[in-house]
Amino acid sequence: MKKNVLIVTYYWPPAGGPGVQRWLKFVKYLPEFNINPIVFIPDNANYPLVDESLVEDVSEDLTILKSPISEPYKFAKLLSGKKATTISKGIISEQTKQSRIERLMLYIRGNFFIPDARKSWVKPSVALLNNYISKNNIDTIITTGPPHSVHLIGLKLKERIGLKWIADFRDPWTTIGYHKELKLTVASEAKHKRLESQVLNAADHIIVTSNPTKVEFEAITTKPIHVITNGYDDMKRIDFLLDKKFTLSHIGSLLSKRNPKILWQVLSELEKEISTFSNDFQLNIIGSIGMDVLQSIHDWGLGNYFNNVGYVSHSEAIKYQKQSQLLLLIEIDSEDTKCIIPGKLFEYMVSNRPIIALGPEESDVEDILKSTNTGQYFLYEDYTRLKQTILQHYEAFKKGELKSHPIGLQKYSRRSLTESLSKIV
Repeated sequence: MKKNVLIVTYYWPPAGGPGVQRWLKFVKYLPEFNINPIVFIPDNANYPLVDESLVEDVSEDLTILKSPISEPYKFAKLLSGKKATTISKGIISEQTKQSRIERLMLYIRGNFFIPDARKSWVKPSVALLNNYISKNNIDTIITTGPPHSVHLIGLKLKERIGLKWIADFRDPWTTIGYHKELKLTVASEAKHKRLESQVLNAADHIIVTSNPTKVEFEAITTKPIHVITNGYDDMKRIDFLLDKKFTLSHIGSLLSKRNPKILWQVLSELEKEISTFSNDFQLNIIGSIGMDVLQSIHDWGLGNYFNNVGYVSHSEAIKYQKQSQLLLLIEIDSEDTKCIIPGKLFEYMVSNRPIIALGPEESDVEDILKSTNTGQYFLYEDYTRLKQTILQHYEAFKKGELKSHPIGLQKYSRRSLTESLSKIV
């Protein structure tokens, strides 16, 4: 008989973006390991991104429970228009460029909605699930955040029922980059840390996506912590032709703090130094882009080579990955981001295109790229090596020899990762 497991998540199709992918795929493969997933989601969520194509991955046999959620972003839009939407996507202007309304919204978001703007979903969800669990032979619950208010649902149910609880952290809580942008008071910061500690010490098992996050949480709790990264899924066949141009493509949000000025400088210089480069080169940005990034691209004279595609469905993003000559993976140069392993990395790795990654020291991304032979990792001061590498890739492109030669990817398949999860469950 299969074990019933209740999974509580905010992000679920038709939500788009990286937050939905992890548990959509775990749920897809859990039945193969004698586990019956039951998914609890908000009924009327205000998702900042929508991707209807992901609905195809939801089994018709899956039991999905829903409960209404009240979110302040809907009301904030009436006051601030697009600014509420951009903040909900994580797009925050640099402090010196923030308007009064943006500063006010960040202050309200940080100090009146702790741990986040979905906190109102906690109380009614606990009441509904408390009744459902007792009637449906469920002894294990999994919560996944952000939003970390979802973990408070697990905390309350653990206190009431005493069932097995697994807390999955796709990102850290109090050390994630945008946390510092929320203009928190001392009391609010202390409350965040207190809630984080309560969750980490009440859960039976904790799952994280990177080793740095594991080390961070080990300073807060003695509960078992497991690293299960994101991964790649077996993809449907996609018809595509490799780009004829020397395309460098970034898939996903490229926000202002991720602005890789060193890369723009390298590309600008190559365009001036190599006569054929300007005819061959194209820069694709597929996803949201910060205004500072746009400005830098134009400041370095790359505007004529820039293709601002915007947000596309997941299936379209996969096509861009496969047909591009080089794939860009850009992370903020910060101590806080060394724990971040973007979910797109794993899909990049199976796209058979070389990866150019920029980020902080001691990032797990560097180790993964090296061990799988899928790309090269650069620090923000690695100007000379970055330029030499892109030049080498361009020369290989001109010869028709630019390829990726991956090894050892199987352990990052969604099915293999789900097997690891099933052992914890």
